[in-house]
Amino acid sequence: MIHPETIDKIMDATRIEEVVGEFVNLKKRGVNLIGLCPFHNEKTPSFTVSPPKGIYKCFGCGKGGNAVNFLMDQEHFSYPEALKYLAAKYNIEVEEEKPTPEQQQALDEKESLFNLNAFAQKYFQEQLHQNEEGKAIGLSYLKERGFSLEVIQKFGLGYCLNKWDEFSRHAQKNGYKKEYLVKTSLSKSKDQQLYDTFRGRIMFPIHNLSGRVLGFGGRIMTSEKNKPKYINSAESEIYHKSKALYGLFFAKSAVASSDNCYLVEGYTDVISLFQAGIENVIATSGTALSTDQIRLIRRYTSNVTLLFDGDAAGLKAAFRGIDLILEEGLNVRVVIFPEGEDPDSFAQSKRPLEVKEFIESNARDFISLKTDLLLEETSNDPIKKAGLIKEIAQTISLIPDPIARTLYVQKCSDTMQVDEKLLFAEINKMRRKNFQQKRKQTHAETDEHAWVNAEEGIAEKQTPLPLEENFQEIEIIRILLKYGSEELTLEVENEDKRMEEIIVRVMDFIVDDLEEDKITFENEACREIFTYFLTARQNQSLPDEQVFFQHESENIRKLAIDLLTTPYSLSDNWEERHRIYVKKENENLRENVYRVLYAFKLKKLEKMIGENQEKIKKADNDEELMPLLENERNLKNTRSRFAKELDRVVTK
Repeated sequence: MIHPETIDKIMDATRIEEVVGEFVNLKKRGVNLIGLCPFHNEKTPSFTVSPPKGIYKCFGCGKGGNAVNFLMDQEHFSYPEALKYLAAKYNIEVEEEKPTPEQQQALDEKESLFNLNAFAQKYFQEQLHQNEEGKAIGLSYLKERGFSLEVIQKFGLGYCLNKWDEFSRHAQKNGYKKEYLVKTSLSKSKDQQLYDTFRGRIMFPIHNLSGRVLGFGGRIMTSEKNKPKYINSAESEIYHKSKALYGLFFAKSAVASSDNCYLVEGYTDVISLFQAGIENVIATSGTALSTDQIRLIRRYTSNVTLLFDGDAAGLKAAFRGIDLILEEGLNVRVVIFPEGEDPDSFAQSKRPLEVKEFIESNARDFISLKTDLLLEETSNDPIKKAGLIKEIAQTISLIPDPIARTLYVQKCSDTMQVDEKLLFAEINKMRRKNFQQKRKQTHAETDEHAWVNAEEGIAEKQTPLPLEENFQEIEIIRILLKYGSEELTLEVENEDKRMEEIIVRVMDFIVDDLEEDKITFENEACREIFTYFLTARQNQSLPDEQVFFQHESENIRKLAIDLLTTPYSLSDNWEERHRIYVKKENENLRENVYRVLYAFKLKKLEKMIGENQEKIKKADNDEELMPLLENERNLKNTRSRFAKELDRVVTK
């Protein structure tokens, strides 16, 4: 039995292109890699690896999965053996123990904390938009800062009323325990009484990768000088500041597709840049950048661009964190905004195109920038310059790639006017020292709260999926997996009988629609995946695709991978070179969502009509027959309506 935290650590560290690359010669094709399948003989490559998603898929033999599944298929490992192989590859220590009743209870407690945070986020959001104090103080402030209603809603911003215990009483009234209110730090306890931690503050929910709320940041709206401007949720069973990045849930797709991550300091920096069209932006929320956060970024890109205000002291203070990024093998660039500006203020004062152009034209690689900044301070002082050489050598020594190290040595030796051999000697000395220190370190981390039986991850024998028979169900699941987080703009009739526009997530719209009609799935894999989305809808979150890619059920893993991968991709600049624009599915998303829903329901109606007709044949008297005939008429009318929407002809 392997600790789930250890499994997460293994999966976070694993890069599928490195694992598969040990067995398959891979070549770049767009954002993916392609090679000859190791599982069947082929002359034309059909084996695709997707680094952003962490999966592989062969479009010849159909095999697919993550790095663990690949090793199980290729090397015939068991699930635990594959995990241990990866742990050894990435220098992660594995401990195995049995879960205790207390540890199982801790798992249940974590779910309770997540549910409470989801409840709180919804409550704070309602206060911002519906309460007079929230609208007058919180919403008006956000609008004055230039935030649109759309972006306010997207990030789930809210407001905690400036009352002593308004939220605490409301939460307890709705059945949430005092101990959990304190553990999430939504409330504090004084003299056996609860009071609201975030009262009088705008609330910024902090999400995990699947969209569940881990904690909150709160900006004060009162003028009390003895209180901090921002406060965050305290550490809890579900919220660890060093392992969370604000905005990554919204940015991860853009980070992967652009192969670059913009890193800023605060919540409003993220939101302002996102509103300016720069969606691949995340924040550390004022905490020092940690190794866990860097590895989280590395799952989506190897390129990080840090955005700083014009304060040189702030940039120097961040040098240690940037060194950590280099040590993890990522490429680092830096953008410095004009004096007196930060990413938030700059994005609010400029047009989106100007913001993008400024960032792109002012991005510099970190080591060159650091060399120039420190060189300005040496003033031709030999002692200071010697210190500079040592500091730059220390930074270069952290870069794992020897080719990159060599190129930086050549560039920095020219800038600092120092012999390359001297710089190499200093770097090699530091690398030996670092290596010796790492050998002495222990990497074991214990957590007595959550354990899992790794044997449960062993794949069972695969049962073929009847895709053709359940095509409509498959299409519903594909749309949920691929576009569940995207938004639809719908027109609805309000209480005044007037049409108004609302914005809903695709997942929320589909789940609510099918639940309202009480429609179920016949295909087992589809049914199980839909249950994940149903639960996520109830918790105001979104399932992470990795849940399905790493699922213990082979059918669920295969279905998710089949639906989220394609053997086809346009080469770089293809549309521009051929002057042919290929319309993407999500450009007509609302119509496509309606289409798959109508088709799904039409298939269900056909089955219901057939079942009803069988009952009509067996009816013994008019008392039984008349309701069945009425039901058939209603079903056929509904079928005709759906068929008309789909431009289909119904003949019977």
